[in-house]
Amino acid sequence: MKSFLAKQTDVKPQWYVVDATDQVLGRLAVKIANILRGRHRPTYTPHTDTGDYVVVINADKVAVTGNKELGKKYMFYSGWLGNEKYVSLADFRARRPEFIIENAVKGMLPRNKLARAQMKKLRIYAGSEHPHEAQQPQKLEV
Repeated sequence: MKSFLAKQTDVKPQWYVVDATDQVLGRLAVKIANILRGRHRPTYTPHTDTGDYVVVINADKVAVTGNKELGKKYMFYSGWLGNEKYVSLADFRARRPEFIIENAVKGMLPRNKLARAQMKKLRIYAGSEHPHEAQQPQKLEV
């Protein structure tokens, strides 16, 4: 018996909307990453993009446990000596709350071209409004 390997043309992606209000960041990121990769489908193929689109709303209301609000730091390095910067999660929540979820999901995907294409299927919005009503996204309980 031959193994079934999905082709890109066989996959019809769906749209899902996820409300991040009071969801724990890591657990939410795992669910989103699995949907982006297509691991929830019976036709999952590791080398083919069988995933769906995910729209995340209320990204500014995502929860973190413990002392991560002030203790978790994101590091940025320009490549020049002395240009290493650290920004706390609380600062990102105030300025760019979309980055928090985007960075967590990106860390749970493989490091290759396929994952970069799958990240383009992720749309994150800080508020409760999004411009993707025409795609008729299904509400996803996480």
